[in-house]
Amino acid sequence: MPTKRHSAEQIVRKLREAEVELARGATVKDACRKLAIAEHTYYRWRREYGGLRVDQARRLKQLEKENVRLKKIVAEKELDLSILKEVAEGNF
Repeated sequence: MPTKRHSAEQIVRKLREAEVELARGATVKDACRKLAIAEHTYYRWRREYGGLRVDQARRLKQLEKENVRLKKIVAEKELDLSILKEVAEGNF
């Protein structure tokens, strides 16, 4: 079964729908079945996106992408520095 990726906005909307179902007295299992997600997925999403609004979730994803990009840049710079130190010491 292929995996389906949900956007941050879709996740927040589904969490709100689940909250409505749970407020009506449904169990978590029933709410997840209605939303076509696994219970584990629901709990993982709730932990990550629990109190966020749609715009906040969108911003969170943007910041995560930027963070990955910046970490990659720092790793490349560290590699360059270590290579330059080796060359300066004459250990090549």
